[in-house]
Amino acid sequence: MAQQLILDAPFAQLWAGLDPFVAVEALQGQVFRELEGRRTLRTEIGGRGYFAKIHRGIGWGEIFKNLLFLRLPVLGAENEKLAIARLTDAGVATMRAVAYGRRGCNPARQHSFIITEELAPTVGLDEFCREWTQTRRQPPPPVLKRALIARVAEMARKMHGAGVNHRDFYICHFLLHTDPPPRLETFRLSLIDLHRAQCRPATPRRWRDKDLASLYSSVMEIGLTRRDFLRFLRGYFERPLRDILRDEAPLLRHLKREGQRLLERYHRKFAPRASS
Repeated sequence: MAQQLILDAPFAQLWAGLDPFVAVEALQGQVFRELEGRRTLRTEIGGRGYFAKIHRGIGWGEIFKNLLFLRLPVLGAENEKLAIARLTDAGVATMRAVAYGRRGCNPARQHSFIITEELAPTVGLDEFCREWTQTRRQPPPPVLKRALIARVAEMARKMHGAGVNHRDFYICHFLLHTDPPPRLETFRLSLIDLHRAQCRPATPRRWRDKDLASLYSSVMEIGLTRRDFLRFLRGYFERPLRDILRDEAPLLRHLKREGQRLLERYHRKFAPRASS
Protein backbone atom coordinates (compact mmCIF):
# COMPACT_ATOMS: atom_id res chain seq x y z
CA MET A 1 0.00 0.00 0.00
CA ALA A 2 1.44 3.38 -1.05
CA GLN A 3 1.99 5.59 1.98
CA GLN A 4 3.61 8.94 2.70
CA LEU A 5 3.99 10.37 6.17
CA ILE A 6 5.56 13.57 7.53
CA LEU A 7 5.29 14.37 11.25
CA ASP A 8 6.72 17.39 13.03
CA ALA A 9 6.39 18.49 16.66
CA PRO A 10 4.17 17.97 18.56
CA PHE A 11 2.67 15.09 16.54
CA ALA A 12 5.91 13.17 16.07
CA GLN A 13 6.06 12.75 19.85
CA LEU A 14 2.31 12.54 20.48
CA TRP A 15 1.76 9.76 17.96
CA ALA A 16 4.98 7.79 18.57
CA GLY A 17 4.15 4.10 18.25
CA LEU A 18 0.62 4.80 16.96
CA ASP A 19 -0.98 4.55 13.54
CA PRO A 20 -1.25 8.23 12.55
CA PHE A 21 -4.22 7.51 10.28
CA VAL A 22 -6.13 6.16 13.27
CA ALA A 23 -4.84 8.83 15.63
CA VAL A 24 -5.90 11.72 13.40
CA GLU A 25 -9.46 10.39 13.28
CA ALA A 26 -9.52 10.41 17.09
CA LEU A 27 -8.67 14.12 17.37
CA GLN A 28 -11.28 16.10 19.29
CA GLY A 29 -12.21 19.76 18.91
CA GLN A 30 -14.48 22.21 17.16
CA VAL A 31 -15.68 20.79 13.85
CA PHE A 32 -15.91 23.37 11.07
CA ARG A 33 -16.92 21.07 8.25
CA GLU A 34 -18.21 17.52 8.22
CA LEU A 35 -18.84 15.90 4.87
CA GLU A 36 -18.93 12.28 3.84
CA GLY A 37 -15.41 12.42 2.50
CA ARG A 38 -13.85 15.32 4.41
CA ARG A 39 -13.68 16.64 7.96
CA THR A 40 -12.13 19.89 9.19
CA LEU A 41 -11.66 20.63 12.88
CA ARG A 42 -9.70 22.80 15.26
CA THR A 43 -7.93 21.04 18.10
CA GLU A 44 -5.61 22.13 20.90
CA ILE A 45 -2.43 20.41 22.04
CA GLY A 46 -0.29 21.83 24.79
CA GLY A 47 -2.27 25.07 24.75
CA ARG A 48 -1.69 25.68 21.03
CA GLY A 49 -4.30 25.55 18.30
CA TYR A 50 -4.10 23.40 15.16
CA PHE A 51 -6.38 22.79 12.20
CA ALA A 52 -6.76 19.27 10.87
CA LYS A 53 -8.23 18.46 7.47
CA ILE A 54 -8.99 14.78 6.99
CA HIS A 55 -9.85 13.35 3.57
CA ARG A 56 -11.34 9.86 3.27
CA GLY A 57 -11.89 9.66 -0.50
CA ILE A 58 -14.82 11.07 -2.43
CA GLY A 59 -15.79 7.98 -4.46
CA TRP A 60 -15.79 7.45 -8.20
CA GLY A 61 -19.27 8.95 -8.56
CA GLU A 62 -18.13 12.31 -7.22
CA ILE A 63 -14.95 12.19 -9.29
CA PHE A 64 -16.89 11.59 -12.52
CA LYS A 65 -19.43 14.28 -11.61
CA ASN A 66 -16.65 16.84 -11.18
CA LEU A 67 -15.02 15.83 -14.45
CA LEU A 68 -18.39 16.00 -16.23
CA PHE A 69 -18.69 19.65 -15.19
CA LEU A 70 -15.04 20.29 -16.16
CA ARG A 71 -13.94 20.66 -12.53
CA LEU A 72 -10.83 18.99 -11.22
CA PRO A 73 -11.83 17.01 -8.10
CA VAL A 74 -9.94 17.43 -4.83
CA LEU A 75 -8.79 13.91 -4.02
CA GLY A 76 -6.95 14.52 -0.77
CA ALA A 77 -4.65 16.69 1.31
CA GLU A 78 -1.74 16.65 -1.14
CA ASN A 79 -2.97 19.78 -2.96
CA GLU A 80 -2.69 21.81 0.21
CA LYS A 81 0.70 20.39 1.16
CA LEU A 82 2.18 21.23 -2.24
CA ALA A 83 0.62 24.70 -2.33
CA ILE A 84 1.95 25.55 1.14
CA ALA A 85 5.45 24.53 0.07
CA ARG A 86 5.26 26.51 -3.19
CA LEU A 87 3.97 29.66 -1.49
CA THR A 88 6.53 29.45 1.29
CA ASP A 89 9.34 29.14 -1.23
CA ALA A 90 7.93 32.12 -3.15
CA GLY A 91 7.85 34.31 -0.05
CA VAL A 92 4.06 34.33 0.37
CA ALA A 93 3.11 34.11 4.04
CA THR A 94 0.77 31.19 4.64
CA MET A 95 0.14 28.32 7.06
CA ARG A 96 2.81 25.96 8.40
CA ALA A 97 2.10 22.28 8.06
CA VAL A 98 3.17 20.14 11.03
CA ALA A 99 1.72 16.79 9.94
CA TYR A 100 0.79 15.18 6.65
CA GLY A 101 -0.17 11.66 5.71
CA ARG A 102 -1.45 9.83 2.64
CA ARG A 103 -2.06 6.16 2.01
CA GLY A 104 -3.85 4.13 -0.61
CA CYS A 105 -3.48 3.89 -4.37
CA ASN A 106 -7.18 4.11 -5.26
CA PRO A 107 -7.87 7.84 -5.83
CA ALA A 108 -11.53 7.40 -4.92
CA ARG A 109 -10.72 5.84 -1.52
CA GLN A 110 -7.45 7.51 -0.62
CA HIS A 111 -7.06 8.39 3.08
CA SER A 112 -5.06 11.55 3.76
CA PHE A 113 -4.74 14.40 6.21
CA ILE A 114 -2.88 17.64 6.81
CA ILE A 115 -2.51 19.53 10.10
CA THR A 116 -1.44 23.17 10.19
CA GLU A 117 -0.66 25.55 13.00
CA GLU A 118 -3.45 27.96 13.84
CA LEU A 119 -2.77 31.54 12.79
CA ALA A 120 -3.90 33.55 15.80
CA PRO A 121 -4.80 36.14 16.74
CA THR A 122 -6.00 37.18 13.29
CA VAL A 123 -9.01 38.67 11.56
CA GLY A 124 -10.17 38.04 8.03
CA LEU A 125 -9.34 40.96 5.80
CA ASP A 126 -13.00 41.05 4.72
CA GLU A 127 -14.09 41.65 8.34
CA PHE A 128 -11.37 44.22 8.90
CA CYS A 129 -12.50 46.17 5.83
CA ARG A 130 -16.24 45.64 6.35
CA GLU A 131 -16.13 47.64 9.56
CA TRP A 132 -15.09 50.72 7.59
CA THR A 133 -18.39 50.72 5.68
CA GLN A 134 -20.99 48.92 7.80
CA THR A 135 -20.26 50.37 11.22
CA ARG A 136 -19.03 53.68 9.77
CA ARG A 137 -15.92 53.49 11.88
CA GLN A 138 -13.06 55.75 11.02
CA PRO A 139 -11.19 53.96 8.22
CA PRO A 140 -7.48 53.34 8.67
CA PRO A 141 -5.03 55.98 7.55
CA PRO A 142 -4.85 56.11 3.73
CA VAL A 143 -1.24 54.94 3.82
CA LEU A 144 -2.27 51.74 5.62
CA LYS A 145 -5.08 51.04 3.15
CA ARG A 146 -2.69 51.55 0.25
CA ALA A 147 -0.13 49.30 1.93
CA LEU A 148 -2.73 46.53 2.37
CA ILE A 149 -3.71 46.79 -1.30
CA ALA A 150 -0.06 46.65 -2.32
CA ARG A 151 0.56 43.59 -0.13
CA VAL A 152 -2.44 41.69 -1.51
CA ALA A 153 -1.29 42.51 -5.06
CA GLU A 154 2.24 41.33 -4.25
CA MET A 155 1.00 38.07 -2.72
CA ALA A 156 -1.27 37.40 -5.70
CA ARG A 157 1.58 38.10 -8.14
CA LYS A 158 4.02 35.84 -6.30
CA MET A 159 1.43 33.07 -5.96
CA HIS A 160 0.68 33.01 -9.67
CA GLY A 161 4.37 33.42 -10.46
CA ALA A 162 5.04 30.27 -8.44
CA GLY A 163 2.62 28.27 -10.59
CA VAL A 164 -0.15 28.20 -7.97
CA ASN A 165 -3.77 29.14 -8.57
CA HIS A 166 -6.01 29.25 -5.51
CA ARG A 167 -9.53 28.48 -6.83
CA ASP A 168 -11.09 30.15 -3.73
CA PHE A 169 -9.26 33.44 -4.01
CA TYR A 170 -11.45 35.72 -1.92
CA ILE A 171 -10.46 38.49 0.46
CA CYS A 172 -11.73 36.44 3.42
CA HIS A 173 -8.83 34.04 2.87
CA PHE A 174 -6.30 36.73 3.69
CA LEU A 175 -5.79 36.81 7.46
CA LEU A 176 -4.56 40.01 9.06
CA HIS A 177 -2.51 39.36 12.17
CA THR A 178 -3.66 41.49 15.11
CA ASP A 179 -0.79 40.95 17.54
CA PRO A 180 0.59 43.54 17.46
CA PRO A 181 -2.30 45.70 16.21
CA PRO A 182 -1.89 46.28 12.46
CA ARG A 183 0.16 49.35 11.67
CA LEU A 184 1.92 50.46 8.54
CA GLU A 185 5.34 49.28 9.72
CA THR A 186 4.28 46.01 11.33
CA PHE A 187 1.17 44.51 9.71
CA ARG A 188 1.27 40.92 8.50
CA LEU A 189 -1.02 39.10 6.06
CA SER A 190 -1.24 35.34 5.56
CA LEU A 191 -3.05 33.43 2.82
CA ILE A 192 -5.07 30.37 3.85
CA ASP A 193 -7.58 27.76 2.60
CA LEU A 194 -5.46 26.08 -0.04
CA HIS A 195 -7.18 22.71 -0.23
CA ARG A 196 -8.44 23.36 -3.80
CA ALA A 197 -5.24 25.01 -5.02
CA GLN A 198 -3.48 23.71 -8.12
CA CYS A 199 0.26 23.64 -8.70
CA ARG A 200 1.86 23.68 -12.15
CA PRO A 201 5.16 24.82 -13.67
CA ALA A 202 3.32 28.02 -14.67
CA THR A 203 -0.18 29.30 -13.92
CA PRO A 204 -2.38 29.20 -17.04
CA ARG A 205 -3.91 32.55 -17.92
CA ARG A 206 -7.42 31.07 -17.60
CA TRP A 207 -6.86 30.10 -13.99
CA ARG A 208 -5.06 33.33 -13.19
CA ASP A 209 -8.05 35.26 -14.50
CA LYS A 210 -10.46 33.13 -12.45
CA ASP A 211 -8.52 33.94 -9.29
CA LEU A 212 -8.44 37.65 -10.04
CA ALA A 213 -12.18 37.72 -10.82
CA SER A 214 -12.94 35.99 -7.52
CA LEU A 215 -10.81 38.47 -5.63
CA TYR A 216 -12.41 41.41 -7.44
CA SER A 217 -15.94 40.18 -6.66
CA SER A 218 -15.09 39.92 -2.96
CA VAL A 219 -13.93 43.54 -2.67
CA MET A 220 -16.64 45.23 -4.73
CA GLU A 221 -18.65 46.23 -1.65
CA ILE A 222 -16.03 47.34 0.86
CA GLY A 223 -15.72 50.92 -0.27
CA LEU A 224 -12.67 50.77 -2.50
CA THR A 225 -12.25 53.51 -5.09
CA ARG A 226 -11.23 53.33 -8.74
CA ARG A 227 -7.79 54.54 -7.68
CA ASP A 228 -7.56 51.63 -5.25
CA PHE A 229 -8.25 49.14 -8.06
CA LEU A 230 -5.64 50.83 -10.24
CA ARG A 231 -3.14 50.58 -7.39
CA PHE A 232 -3.78 46.85 -7.21
CA LEU A 233 -3.25 46.43 -10.95
CA ARG A 234 -0.01 48.38 -10.85
CA GLY A 235 1.26 46.27 -7.94
CA TYR A 236 0.17 42.98 -9.50
CA PHE A 237 1.61 43.56 -12.97
CA GLU A 238 4.57 45.74 -11.94
CA ARG A 239 4.25 47.78 -15.12
CA PRO A 240 3.29 51.37 -15.92
CA LEU A 241 -0.44 51.85 -15.51
CA ARG A 242 -0.86 53.13 -19.08
CA ASP A 243 0.62 49.89 -20.43
CA ILE A 244 -1.59 47.77 -18.20
CA LEU A 245 -4.79 49.53 -19.28
CA ARG A 246 -3.79 49.04 -22.92
CA ASP A 247 -2.39 45.50 -22.84
CA GLU A 248 -4.76 43.98 -20.29
CA ALA A 249 -8.00 45.49 -21.61
CA PRO A 250 -9.56 42.03 -22.26
CA LEU A 251 -8.74 40.99 -18.69
CA LEU A 252 -10.24 44.17 -17.23
CA ARG A 253 -13.48 43.61 -19.17
CA HIS A 254 -13.53 40.02 -17.92
CA LEU A 255 -13.00 41.11 -14.31
CA LYS A 256 -15.88 43.58 -14.46
CA ARG A 257 -18.26 41.07 -16.04
CA GLU A 258 -17.25 38.00 -14.05
CA GLY A 259 -16.84 39.89 -10.78
CA GLN A 260 -20.42 41.14 -11.00
CA ARG A 261 -21.70 37.64 -11.82
CA LEU A 262 -19.88 36.12 -8.84
CA LEU A 263 -21.14 38.86 -6.52
CA GLU A 264 -24.74 38.29 -7.63
CA ARG A 265 -24.32 34.56 -7.12
CA TYR A 266 -22.97 35.20 -3.62
CA HIS A 267 -26.02 37.30 -2.73
CA ARG A 268 -28.42 34.66 -4.08
CA LYS A 269 -26.69 31.97 -2.04
CA PHE A 270 -26.32 33.77 1.29
CA ALA A 271 -28.98 36.50 1.43
CA PRO A 272 -31.82 34.10 2.40
CA ARG A 273 -29.63 32.58 5.08
CA ALA A 274 -28.77 36.00 6.49
CA SER A 275 -32.42 37.09 6.66
CA SER A 276 -33.69 33.91 8.36
